[in-house]
Amino acid sequence: MLDSLPVGATALLAFFLALRAGPIPVTTTPKPSPAKAPAPAVPYDGMAVAPDIKERLLQFPRTKLDYDRSLLDPADGRTLLKLIDASRILDSIYFTQVSEDNPKVRVSILRTVNSQPAALDVFRYFSIMKGPWDRLKGDEPFLGTKRKPPGAGFYPADMTKEEFEKWVAAHPEDKKSFESLTTVIRREAGRLNAIPYSTYYGTLLKKVSERVKEAGELTKNASLKKYLSLLSAALLSNDYFQSDMAWMDLDSEIEVILGPYEVYEDNLFNFKAAFESFVSIRDKAESAKLSVYAAHLPDMEKNLPIPEAHKNFNRKFESPIRVVQEVYTAGDARQGVQTSAFNLPNDEKVREAKGSKKVLLKNVMEAKFRLSGQPIAERVLEPAAKGKISFDAYFNHTLFHELSHGLGPGIITSPEGQKVEGRLLLKNLYSTIEECKADVVGLWNILYAMDQKLLTGFDEDSLYATYAGLMFRSMRFGVDEAHGGGTAVQWNWCREKKAIEPAAGGRFRANASKFRDAIRSLSTELLEIEATGDYERARKLLDRYGKATPEIRATIARLTGIPVDLEPVFTAAGEK
Repeated sequence: MLDSLPVGATALLAFFLALRAGPIPVTTTPKPSPAKAPAPAVPYDGMAVAPDIKERLLQFPRTKLDYDRSLLDPADGRTLLKLIDASRILDSIYFTQVSEDNPKVRVSILRTVNSQPAALDVFRYFSIMKGPWDRLKGDEPFLGTKRKPPGAGFYPADMTKEEFEKWVAAHPEDKKSFESLTTVIRREAGRLNAIPYSTYYGTLLKKVSERVKEAGELTKNASLKKYLSLLSAALLSNDYFQSDMAWMDLDSEIEVILGPYEVYEDNLFNFKAAFESFVSIRDKAESAKLSVYAAHLPDMEKNLPIPEAHKNFNRKFESPIRVVQEVYTAGDARQGVQTSAFNLPNDEKVREAKGSKKVLLKNVMEAKFRLSGQPIAERVLEPAAKGKISFDAYFNHTLFHELSHGLGPGIITSPEGQKVEGRLLLKNLYSTIEECKADVVGLWNILYAMDQKLLTGFDEDSLYATYAGLMFRSMRFGVDEAHGGGTAVQWNWCREKKAIEPAAGGRFRANASKFRDAIRSLSTELLEIEATGDYERARKLLDRYGKATPEIRATIARLTGIPVDLEPVFTAAGEK
């Protein structure tokens, strides 16, 4: 990213990083401070700053993340550094996918560091949010007044859904390229064009490809060498099928995935994939403990609470599970709230051929649970539930969330009789429906695993208390975001079904006698939406349940002083 800045801005950025050096703030729950009226917004360089920028920063305490050096052969250290270099370049591509104005806004902030002290706070929050919009507040601007286009930087800023759909209807030959995960849409000479990522971001992708190729040449691990060689080519060809297939077969201490995957940033259609990178080190012993669950995925598919016709046995149920320690992330993996785990690839063709891989970022999960998860649950639930809140329950729900992304409908039959990925029919609602489904079906599958004695580390009371208490951790991300919105659906559904009940002092309790029925009925609703691609049914569900009710807002207001998430400081990458 530094290479893309003017010399003066680079110097200012170095000055900022020097200020960041030194002891990391204590990463424990800060005590709530007395409410104070925010200071007036400070305009600088023609842009107004949110008056509570310092308070917003306190939501993300800087937290060191490192890995156990004994897990990696020192000979692969140079490979690791090359992958970190590649990720840094990829980060700058994602930066423009969020908004093509981002680079000039960043330089504008840096130019004001000497004259405007608030610029350091603004720069840090801008870096966390990857732009001037607050992801915790429905993308409202915290710098300036410009609203974020729903299609981010993937489409012309002024393009509407109607214009896109009208063009595709009039030009059916463009449908495949326009709906592709890896094209940007631009208006040129009065028409819309789809441009492959490999062309549009070609200059930077060539540099990423070179670093990835060099990393592959350095490693002696055959599976990693193969994956990185294919990935280097994919970055330039715009076709990730073969590299994704190789990633599924990766058997290496270095667990890395890099490329365009998640579609959350595209709030217009959820069509376009954002670039991201996860560089991590496998904990082989911890991963082996969880491999038993992968063998039971066909049984979990059979156990889904939907008609047999909707169950998906076309996917391969190969499901490698990796427990890793995160070393570095970039792009969509390093914006706003940090990822605890992921399930990739998203390409249904790969899933039907190979399945999908579940990766749990254990050092990140431990930090999140300590900083915010447990403190939130203890403040939300009645005091009697304190002893029931369990990291094991949280860890396993995260695992089964990722397992459940790979279960249920995938390629379905459209109303016109065509075979199509369900996400295309659900459009901009897909991410919220899918994240909600993974949460709820994940819980349903944990209950199956407990019934089958596959999982015995905690009981149902602990599971329900942990699940209910930690829901507010996700809802603080904002219900306009896929994870937060999906969690609001779960909370409101469980409240309606009396699986979660009010307790004294504005707190809540989990009613174990009602929970199974609530989880079953919501699982059925979400799976049937995905099986039919019924956009209207999805919209009605989200309109009714995916909202921040007065009860939710009042509870969130009581969480003052507890961090929302963390700002990672990757020590292995030289960050301080």
